[in-house]
Amino acid sequence: MAEPIVRTALAEDLGRAGDITTDSIIPADATATARINARKDGRVAGLEAALLAFRLLDPEASFAIERPDGTDVAPGGTIATVYGKARALLTAERTALNLMGRLSGIATATRTLVREVEGTRARIVCTRKTTPGLRVLEKQAVRLGGGFNHRFGLDDAVLIKDNHLAVAGGIRPAVERVRAAIGHMVKVEVEVDTLAQLEELLDLPAALRVDVVLLDNMDPATLRRAVALVDGRLLTEASGNVTLATVRAIAEAGVDMISCGWLTHSAPNLDIGLDM
Repeated sequence: MAEPIVRTALAEDLGRAGDITTDSIIPADATATARINARKDGRVAGLEAALLAFRLLDPEASFAIERPDGTDVAPGGTIATVYGKARALLTAERTALNLMGRLSGIATATRTLVREVEGTRARIVCTRKTTPGLRVLEKQAVRLGGGFNHRFGLDDAVLIKDNHLAVAGGIRPAVERVRAAIGHMVKVEVEVDTLAQLEELLDLPAALRVDVVLLDNMDPATLRRAVALVDGRLLTEASGNVTLATVRAIAEAGVDMISCGWLTHSAPNLDIGLDM
């Protein structure tokens, strides 16, 4: 799944004429060794995609991996060593580091939140707020950081959000239409903003029962009341205003999942370099 993404990224960089700098300076038969090194502490992700960038330009390139995807690396630590044609190493460098920095940043941010909620029942989950074209890799990075995935797309689960409710005319008509249209294997989640909406959802007849409730932008005290109202009948997911400062209190409210969009739309890149 990564290969089309990596090929597109390389094509974006190579343009019409290729790497005119490297090709002018480096002999075609020159070989070299490069080390992929971390500049900061973090969780490694995207290494497989990064190494693929080198191999697509030099099919005979070889690698010695010291810190595989899903492991932690200290500042100055070597993640992998790459052996191959010097032109390929220099030309693929930026594509490889762009992917690794982005994905390792997501994995590192996820790791931080997961550690913050240790000892609670809450799982950290991602959202669909991903970079267009990179979703599969970004969601994998969340898993490598110890988190879990929400929907991959619009086709693998139902999530009835506030705008759906506004157009449909409320919770019951929206759920009725969904239940009439989908198969029995599809999970259904409904977003609520208030405890009154939650009570309306919980009062639906058994034939319209949903699987998950998304408790949107509720403070920890309100989340506790929501979890008590649900009383184990549905899975509970908290979303909105999730930060490192708030995530522990949200988890201690007793929710099953905490979804966090910034893991994939705003996590800072992990600083990783290539040293020849």
